[in-house]
Amino acid sequence: MAVRVARKQEETMSPIIRAFFDRPTGSLQYVFHCPATKKAAIVDPVWNFYPEAAAVTTESADEILEHVRSEKLDVAWVLDTHPHADHFTAARYLSEKLGAPTAIGHRVTQVQKLWRDLYNLGGDVPTDGSQWDRLFTEGDTFMVGEIPVRVMFSPGHTLASVTYVAADAAFVHDTLMMPESGTSRADFPGGSAEDLWNSVRDILDLPRDTRLYVGHDYPAAGAAPEYMATVAEHRLRNRHVKDGIGKAEFIAARIARDATLPLPGRMLAALQVNIRGGRLPAPEADGHSYLKIPVGKFEPR
Repeated sequence: MAVRVARKQEETMSPIIRAFFDRPTGSLQYVFHCPATKKAAIVDPVWNFYPEAAAVTTESADEILEHVRSEKLDVAWVLDTHPHADHFTAARYLSEKLGAPTAIGHRVTQVQKLWRDLYNLGGDVPTDGSQWDRLFTEGDTFMVGEIPVRVMFSPGHTLASVTYVAADAAFVHDTLMMPESGTSRADFPGGSAEDLWNSVRDILDLPRDTRLYVGHDYPAAGAAPEYMATVAEHRLRNRHVKDGIGKAEFIAARIARDATLPLPGRMLAALQVNIRGGRLPAPEADGHSYLKIPVGKFEPR
């Protein structure tokens, strides 16, 4: 009997994970939940933005809501891993729909200050992180039902990136791609290839069977995305950081690759929404919100 109880407790430590894919931005969103309690958390939800019409819609977030309702989940947290450059976050929308608190890493305040200056927003955007209900720091822990979650500070892709380690799963955002694609870029304002290397090595020091869930995949039209590989698989075959590749080699390759990449098409729209925690700028006299585009602050590629 004692063996059966121990085995059942071990099983409940592994979260059930559902991935959702936003094809226009290649973004992976996740809902993970505790099988024993049905407590759940949402990671990196997308608020759909159509640049050609400057229109926002909620089909991706509503797909998550339907999953939550159909599985009868009780959402405890809506989590962002970092301020995204390629899509608007739907964290605030889902928080309001579900009554769940929002959270992000505490270094988001540095990103807010950086981008507030780039947009010349003045005092219109507080830079104290108050747009979220909780700011996590390195080593913070919390529970989702019976699933323990630990926060790892994972800068490099951005100043503020964090990884959420939920028992035997880790949501590594835009630090790692799938092994065949390597790692994510580190050339955004505040990014650092050296910091990215250090963050990746910390992640790859997790137990070898830890499931790593990435933030992006870019499959061919009609093909399904790939979004999970274990620590062992990354250490064996990740093209940028597999065992045997050293720090200097990685940094040189990452910087060279980043120099060839165009800026994300939604970046200048997305960051001014995401530093507000997923809120549009306050409506103006005509009842509409307006986004600012900083002209001439970035070089074409």
